[in-house]
Amino acid sequence: MDLLAILISLSLLMLLAYRGMSVLILAPVMALLAVLLSGQFEELLPVYTQVFMKGMGGYLIQYFPLFLLGSIFGKLMESSGYALAIANHITQKLGTQHALLAVVLACAILTYGGVSLFVVAFMMYPIGKSLFERSQISMNLLPGAIALGAFTFTMTALPGTPSVQNSIPSPFFGTDSFAAPGLGILASCMMLGLGYWWLRRQQQALGFMSNSDSGATDRATSAHTNEPAPQSIGFALAILPIVVMSVTNLVMAKWVLPQWQPTFLLQDRFGITALSSQIGIWAIIIALSAGIALIYGIQTLGARQLKRSNEAINQGAVGSMLPILNTASEVGYGSVIASLTGFILIREFVLSIAPGNPLISEAVAVNVLAGITGSASGGLSIALQTLGADYLQKAIALGISPELLHRVAVMASGCMDTLPHNGAVITLLGICQLTHRAAYRYIAMVTIVFPLLTLAVVIALASVFGNF
Repeated sequence: MDLLAILISLSLLMLLAYRGMSVLILAPVMALLAVLLSGQFEELLPVYTQVFMKGMGGYLIQYFPLFLLGSIFGKLMESSGYALAIANHITQKLGTQHALLAVVLACAILTYGGVSLFVVAFMMYPIGKSLFERSQISMNLLPGAIALGAFTFTMTALPGTPSVQNSIPSPFFGTDSFAAPGLGILASCMMLGLGYWWLRRQQQALGFMSNSDSGATDRATSAHTNEPAPQSIGFALAILPIVVMSVTNLVMAKWVLPQWQPTFLLQDRFGITALSSQIGIWAIIIALSAGIALIYGIQTLGARQLKRSNEAINQGAVGSMLPILNTASEVGYGSVIASLTGFILIREFVLSIAPGNPLISEAVAVNVLAGITGSASGGLSIALQTLGADYLQKAIALGISPELLHRVAVMASGCMDTLPHNGAVITLLGICQLTHRAAYRYIAMVTIVFPLLTLAVVIALASVFGNF
C-alpha cells in the first residue's frame, strides 16, 4: 500500500503539473497525500514542518546563491545589450543559409555564459523567426533548435558550465564543475552533432511553413526596445563577461581554492568536514560575482547605464525567487517520499540495477526522478540526497572516480526532464506560439533521445577507459 501511495502521488503530481498547476502548491499537497494514503494520518503536520520544509530549506541554503547570482548575471547581460549583440554577431557571420546552426550556437554560447534559458528563449525567438522565414525553414523546428542549444550539452555536459545542475553533485562527491572534462567535451560534441544533423534532415523533409501569429515577435522584441543597439556593441566587449566568468571558474576550482586550507573552517559553526565538498559551489559563486562586477563596472560609467544596471539587478534578484522555490518544493516533496517505507522498495530496486556498475544505477535513478518531477535540478537533488552516499561508497570500492559519478549524474538529469509537463518546454512552446502537437517531437528528439544515447555511450566509455 505504501508503494501504491507513492505511485498515486507521483502520477497526480505529473498530471496536475502538466495542466499548469503551480509546483509550490502541488509539491506539499501531493507529499501529504502520499503520507495520508500510507495510513499515517497523525503524522501529516510533523511531516510537513519537519520533513518537507526541512528538505526544501536545505536546498535553499545550499543553492540559493547560484540561482540569485545566475539570474542577476543573465539579466545584466540582457539589459546591457551584450546577449543580443552575441546572438546577432553569430547569425550575421553564419548567414541565413545556416540559420539552424546560427540559432543553436547563439543559444549555446549564451547559456554556457550563464544567461537563463528562459531569457535566451525570449531573446532568440524574434531573431530565429526572421532567419527561418528568410531561409524557408518551417517554424515548427525553431523550438527544437533553441532547445538543442539551451537545454542540452551546455546545461549538463560541457565542462565548467555554471548551470545549477552542474553544481548539485559537488557537495556529494567532492568534485567541481569541470569534472570528467574529456567525457564532457565528447558528450557535448555528440549531442550537438546528432541534434543538428537530425534537425537538418527534418528541415529538408518539412519545407517552409510560416507561423501566422506574428504578435509573439512584437511582444518578444518589445522587451529590448530600451536596450543599447546591438550594432553599437562590439562582439569582443559583449563576450568579455562570459570569458572572465569561465576563466575565473576554472582558476578558482582547479588551482586557488584547492590550495586554500584555513584551519578556522574546521570550527563547528561552519559544519564543513571536507573543503572539497564546497570548492565547486564556491568557485561558481566567485565566477558569477566576477562577471556581474565586470558588467556593472562597464555599464555604470554613465548615469543612464547606472539606472538600467540597478534595475536589472533588482529584476534579476526577484526573478530568481520563483525558479528556486519551485525546485526547492520538488526537493521537499522528494524528502517526504524518501521518508516513507514504500520508498525502501524503490531504493533497493534502483540499487539492484547493474550492481557492478553504480554509473548505470545512478543514471536510471536520476532519469526517473527528473522525469517524474519534470525538473533536472529537482530530480538530481532528490536522487543524490537519497542515494548519493551509496553511489559514492560503491564507486570508491570499485575504483570508479567520483568525477565520473558527477558527470553521469548531471547528464542523466538532462534527459527525461523535458517530458511534456516540463515548465521550460511549456514556456518555450508558448513563446514560439506553437502547440505540443506541432513542435514537441522535435524538442523531444534533441533533449531526450539523443542525450540518452549520448549518456549510454559515456557510461560505456567510462566503464572501459575510466575518467578522462
